[in-house]
Amino acid sequence: MAAGRSIDPVAQFMQEHDHALQQLVALNRAIRTLEEHGCTPAVLQRVDTALEFIHEEVSVHNSREEDALFPVLERYVEGPTEVMRREHRILQRRYAKLRKAADRLRTRPKSRPALRELVGSASAVVQLLVNHIHKENQILFPLVRKFLTRDALREVARRMV
Repeated sequence: MAAGRSIDPVAQFMQEHDHALQQLVALNRAIRTLEEHGCTPAVLQRVDTALEFIHEEVSVHNSREEDALFPVLERYVEGPTEVMRREHRILQRRYAKLRKAADRLRTRPKSRPALRELVGSASAVVQLLVNHIHKENQILFPLVRKFLTRDALREVARRMV
């Protein structure tokens, strides 16, 4: 980053969305493998990698949106940020359920109910996150670009650090 120039927070959030979507594709592939071939240590490792990403990266991303972006945007409009906050909370609950399902399958890799629970939980998380990212990219971020001045975007960038 050049001296005196700040990051574009919207571009950064969208880039993080792209990384999340890559992980969701990987998780979806792992889930299909589980459905078609059953549980193996290799496929569980792929699930764990995606879950670790969701836990670490998506949680940080969502916190930065809530702490840095939403308060500044709410000076102009509140409805979309409340929807996003609600979806963040739903994601946290669904992620916890998914983590438990993965733990159950790990302890009982031959259990069909444990496998179905993991597949269902993972599918719900993937669907929620893909839809959530789409809403942010197509609705929330255009609002940010429309309403926030350069100074307001710089404030968001400072808050993100």
